[in-house]
Amino acid sequence: MDPSNSGRSSGTALYRTMVRIRAFENAAETASQGGVSAYGQQAAGAAKVRGPLHLSTGQEAVPAGVCAHLRTSDYLTSTHRGHGHTLAKGADLARMMCELFGKATGFNGGKGGSMHIADFSVGMLGANGVVAAGLPIAVGAAHAQKLLRKSDDITVCFFGDGAINRGPFLEALNWARVYALPVLFVCEDNRWSATTASGPMTAGDGASARAASMDIAATQVDGNDVFAVHETAARLVAEVRGGGGPRLLHALTYRVKGHVSVDLAAYRDPAELAAALETDPIARARGHLLDMGVAAATLDAIENAARDEVDSALAIAEAAPWPEPGAAFTDVQTTGAGQWT
Repeated sequence: MDPSNSGRSSGTALYRTMVRIRAFENAAETASQGGVSAYGQQAAGAAKVRGPLHLSTGQEAVPAGVCAHLRTSDYLTSTHRGHGHTLAKGADLARMMCELFGKATGFNGGKGGSMHIADFSVGMLGANGVVAAGLPIAVGAAHAQKLLRKSDDITVCFFGDGAINRGPFLEALNWARVYALPVLFVCEDNRWSATTASGPMTAGDGASARAASMDIAATQVDGNDVFAVHETAARLVAEVRGGGGPRLLHALTYRVKGHVSVDLAAYRDPAELAAALETDPIARARGHLLDMGVAAATLDAIENAARDEVDSALAIAEAAPWPEPGAAFTDVQTTGAGQWT
């Protein structure tokens, strides 16, 4: 990205997206554990976020760089680690916090929680608690887009490196290629599949090689460099919009937290984590923007605004009403027998 006024402006926009995601994840982590957050927020003892909470801390550059090129009308599918994707696609931060808190004002009325957030109003078709399950959903959405032929909208599918060892990955890529569907597959290769390192249990050269074997053009990128992700995604999104068929972006990043928010990841080599922290995407972006001439005060203001926004979201979620008991019987499939009435 060149050091022009427009370059600085778009660079600060990417930075804002990343620090908003980081601030949200930090606060959600604290709310799931109790205690005091990195920002000095005091949790009131018991966890406010119940159930599994999968953080994307350290991976912020990928959704920021990719989603900067998407429209509201484009579709997106996510993973169980989907807070960052949802925010980068334009979903409301406070409503997402309400969903994590299980409140009625959340995106899904408090029923979805962290792993099943969806916001159709911004094209976010849903996070998914099943590894690789977002892939066939994305392909179905992209096939619908192609059949309707009303626009050049596309579908973007985020998935992790662990998903490539499951059947839906190959099935989805095969279908997308056979029917030349408008879908961009984005592999967030964070090196870990739950509590197991992905490398030793993955044959061959990973997501890129497997995509290429199915005649889908694949591009590898440093997933901790938001400017590299942004530039590469711009080209791939344009190719998909232009009717070029599916593409795959293989973003190499790192999951700096455990599998879930209460996982200390003691199975991981501390030296590996220390090395990964040296490539933190937000610190790298900040350094690059300073080199481009962006004032430190400007970046500080962006960070402070993100923290204030998250503080407000926490207060809103805390005060929001719980779902009415009767809501448990809505949004469920009827069998026609009338037992829910």
